[in-house]
Amino acid sequence: MKKGIISIFMLLIATAVFPQTTTVTSPDKNTSVTFALKDGEASYNISNNGKVLIENSPLGVIANIGNFRSNLQFVDFATSTVSKSYTQDKIKRFSNKYAANQLICNVKNSKGNAMQFVIEVSNNNVAIKYNFPKNLEVGSIVIEKECTGFRFPQHTTTFIVPQSKAMIGWKRTKPSYEEEYTNDEPVGTPSKFGHGFTFPSLFHVGNDGWVLLSETGVDSRFCGSRLSDPDKNGIYYIAYPMPEENNGNGTSAPAFSLPGSTPWRTITVGSTLKPIVETTIPWDLVEPLYKSEHIYKYGRGTWSWILWQDDSINFEDQKRYIDLAKAMGYQYTLIDNWWDKNIGREKMKNLIEYAHSQGIDIFLWYSSSGYWNDIVQGPINCMDNPIIRKREMRWMKELGVKGIKVDFFGGDKQETMRLYESILSDADDNGLMVIFHGCTIPRGWERMYPNYVGSEAILASENMIFSQDFCNYEAFASTLHPFIRNSIGCMEYGGGFLNKRMHKSNNSGNIRRTTDCFQIATAILFQNPIQNFALAPNNLTDANPILLDFMKSVPTTWVDTKFVDGYPGKYTIIARNNGEKWYVAGINAQKSPIKVKLNLDMIGAKKKITIYNDDKKLNPTKSEITTDKNSSVVVTIQAEGGFVIVANE
Repeated sequence: MKKGIISIFMLLIATAVFPQTTTVTSPDKNTSVTFALKDGEASYNISNNGKVLIENSPLGVIANIGNFRSNLQFVDFATSTVSKSYTQDKIKRFSNKYAANQLICNVKNSKGNAMQFVIEVSNNNVAIKYNFPKNLEVGSIVIEKECTGFRFPQHTTTFIVPQSKAMIGWKRTKPSYEEEYTNDEPVGTPSKFGHGFTFPSLFHVGNDGWVLLSETGVDSRFCGSRLSDPDKNGIYYIAYPMPEENNGNGTSAPAFSLPGSTPWRTITVGSTLKPIVETTIPWDLVEPLYKSEHIYKYGRGTWSWILWQDDSINFEDQKRYIDLAKAMGYQYTLIDNWWDKNIGREKMKNLIEYAHSQGIDIFLWYSSSGYWNDIVQGPINCMDNPIIRKREMRWMKELGVKGIKVDFFGGDKQETMRLYESILSDADDNGLMVIFHGCTIPRGWERMYPNYVGSEAILASENMIFSQDFCNYEAFASTLHPFIRNSIGCMEYGGGFLNKRMHKSNNSGNIRRTTDCFQIATAILFQNPIQNFALAPNNLTDANPILLDFMKSVPTTWVDTKFVDGYPGKYTIIARNNGEKWYVAGINAQKSPIKVKLNLDMIGAKKKITIYNDDKKLNPTKSEITTDKNSSVVVTIQAEGGFVIVANE
């Protein structure tokens, strides 16, 4: 009898200390997450097709109401399925279905406060967040530190962007997500500036697969996050903004009311890059924050500043770019900084009336303004104050302005996220679309905010004007964006140059190294519902008509996107469908031509297609070819060149 009592007692002890472990798999059974709670600490690992892509890594947070990383007590857990369908006309795919298996693990910390680990596993995607109920009498929480970590196998290499120092660069406007990527750098290498790495971040786990890290669902109730430098064990952690960001204003630690949740940390995995390019996880996990009464029209625009710079922001030059938009069949002209000084508000009314008479609508540039940088380009002090902002937006609505481009934000603090959301909300009240520049990445914003239409958050086309080194770097960087930055959200890049030289005259300035077909390929590769291309009035007479005809009809919205082939930094081939035709675009960053056999199952066998490509002298050509019985074609991509295939109707 005593022996039986002792055995039961030992069993109870074993149960108390035994790690609570469970595995959640994706609907297709190929992606799995193992969650464990051992010795009061939570961890997870991720496998795909039997290969471990993220090794045992920590979970948890430290908050002002207690430590939710250590000494956790298991309460219970539940599993369920999640499914939804939605449409979205601003992202890589119009009709989307999300299906995932979910784990919710309830724990308490040493103070008795509760928290939930929430993990959802869909095909090739994992999402993690923390839920907090209202604990006792406490109505709010400050997340002081997040302990979500990512430990990769030692043979992993990286394509990640270092976070810059704060309050440096042009007029103290950094960080602005405009640094250069690492290129197959060994995992665990410290960042260039000592402040970790920005999202999204791509990791190549050798022959085992690929991992893309990012986050989604960030709004005014949280800050934007990034990855820390790896610790001595090679673990990258979620890191919050630097105290110096936003000129030191606002806290680095986010706070929200209870009950509430952190944003989702997203992990996309695959044996190839296909799931990375095609993922819709940033939008699968979020919902619209408000319903708009307006119908927004997307399309193409002209933009004088990119080649003609500040001096072009005058009445006559803007008329020329409005006329260019009309000649190209575009919908918009973007008028950049200094319009308030060089054109003036009264004459702006006349200019907008002229644009409307030509069937063209206007986007206007604004500084985000405020106390976080030294920007003097006007208009300033219009977007940071809610009273002035609403007055300004009502004025634009009266003039028939269709959108704004807001520039020079101050970092990723929660205070800045509130500003993004306030601008978007007030703009929608007045029927204005919003592009952000000098800014953070979108985090599910295409779905969350109906009038959001793009962010820069990349070392973009303007740098070709500023630096010959960037012209030399353009091809390499461009092969990265479809796999990384543009994979998680709209990317307002401003490409499509047909000038050979980066200057108004087209006979001086920095030299473009990439071919003309490379440039038109990026119009397909780089996805944004509003595309302000870098064309100039002179291109109507000095550019090859083949190119002009293509740029007159290039779509900016898509119903589907597919990965075809490529490797970051070497070459990239992506297919997109606009609801009528398939467009397949490719570019080559290497110094020698490459020959690639393309599987075009989406187009079909023995189908006639039109191909725009560079000849051996790097001149653009247009021809018709036919896919073979296996839906394949062979394409040669010239060095720093590109091609576009259009499926005939």
